[in-house]
Amino acid sequence: MNTLEFTTTLNELVTRETTHQNLPVPVLVEKSLTRKEGILTSTGALRATTGKYTGRSPEDKFIVEDASVKKSIDWGKVNKPFSPENFDKLYKKVLQYLGTKEELFLFKGFAGADQEYRLPIQVINEYAWHNLFAHQMFVRPNETELASHESQFTVVSAPGFQVNPADDGTNSETFIIISFEKRIVLIGGTEYAGEIKKSVFSVMNYLLPEKGILSMHCSANVGNEGDVALFFGLSGTGKTTLSADPNRRLIGDDEHGWANTGVFNVEGGCYAKTIDLSKEKEPQIWNAIRFGSVLENVMIDDDSRIADYKDSTLTENTRAAYPVDAIPNIIQPSVAGHPNTIIFLTADAFGVLPPISKLTKEQAMYHFLSGYTSKLAGTERGVTSPQATFSTCFGAPFLPLPATVYAEMLGKKIDQHNVQVFLVNTGWSGGEYGVGSRMNLSYTRAMVQAALEGELTSVETVVDPVFGLHIPTHCPGVPDQVLQPKKTWDNPEQYDIKAKELAAKFNANFEKFKSVSSEITQAGPLA
Repeated sequence: MNTLEFTTTLNELVTRETTHQNLPVPVLVEKSLTRKEGILTSTGALRATTGKYTGRSPEDKFIVEDASVKKSIDWGKVNKPFSPENFDKLYKKVLQYLGTKEELFLFKGFAGADQEYRLPIQVINEYAWHNLFAHQMFVRPNETELASHESQFTVVSAPGFQVNPADDGTNSETFIIISFEKRIVLIGGTEYAGEIKKSVFSVMNYLLPEKGILSMHCSANVGNEGDVALFFGLSGTGKTTLSADPNRRLIGDDEHGWANTGVFNVEGGCYAKTIDLSKEKEPQIWNAIRFGSVLENVMIDDDSRIADYKDSTLTENTRAAYPVDAIPNIIQPSVAGHPNTIIFLTADAFGVLPPISKLTKEQAMYHFLSGYTSKLAGTERGVTSPQATFSTCFGAPFLPLPATVYAEMLGKKIDQHNVQVFLVNTGWSGGEYGVGSRMNLSYTRAMVQAALEGELTSVETVVDPVFGLHIPTHCPGVPDQVLQPKKTWDNPEQYDIKAKELAAKFNANFEKFKSVSSEITQAGPLA
């Protein structure tokens, strides 16, 4: 019998000689190749495939229903309860399973770039490439920080371990379970590395508000004058693409905290979608995919090892993970002042929302709580084409607390710092999905630039008769007709039908927010 089978505690796993701690990137790459976990591409990036699961598995995510969190968690479809007894049993099984492995990989680092608010974490992995992913995605410690590092939360990742749902209380062979009491995230049955990243974000979304810090699913950058912009939106709406602006410095591409001193990146890396990636449209992301980066489920030519970013054979949700300093114009550390501009990104599959509109404070709160977008193909298991959805605060899958907690914090900060808010549609124009076309990226960039530079402040606006949004009549670099969605449709009557259909969905969705003020409720669609 393998003597490692007797290893049953986390501390034993972490401290044993065959658990490799904070290996350098070249060694992790070598380990991954030796273990046949991936291959090198022509640029030196490591390509790995994730098998059955090529996106998040939200139906398999749970929070342990411990007494200490029972009253504060927003229990429901997103935050499904898991019994403490089942967690303890499953936790022991996973540790026993990992104990049979000849070698494991440990990363110690931080979630949060601001030293005052960061969370010391450790990630223990069955796969070397998953540990490389963790190394690139989280904040990496220097030698002094590593020597004094004391983890306050641990991610235990065992993709090769599958449960029996009938015995273990899960929905399938896959599980992502957070125990706030034991400070453990347990992941198994899925090789999709994104579960590691998003589980830590969920943890921060619980811990940061306790400290009076707004946790946000957004990207952020800063201009030469110190002006900060936030970009909210679900996966695939353009957060990474639009925040990677050659004329602005990147703070982070996905997850941030907003404290009394300003904003800070929760992560130390970027996790960009790569489907249809091109050097011409997204040069910063293209150039970041080099040695040390991880490519997930990207098709590679067997002979040349050149990546084919147009090939969606495995999934539409192809990804690249790389450290934030792979982007040339970043701010280090990833900390900046208070935002001047907030942009809500939505990929409207109905094709009826304006490409850009100015929001009042009440409209900003309405659309933040609504979080309307379309789930894009591949971002979740079973999603193969865009689906209209409402994701509260543009990040409902990762919010353990009631949505109004985050919304009220945002509203106070908008008032306190006089922030300008815009709604930008990166989705469809000229018709709904299947009829119209995706919004021209160059137009979107021009609109975002105009918003950030204050060029839309004094521009005349018209009020959309259905949604009540204030649409600029002119924007530099964008044809005026494009700004008015109805004018881009060949069939105006069909536009009216679809606009009213979407408005009805907004209104039906917002009925669940009974506690908000009438001013916010009335800031929604007029029809």
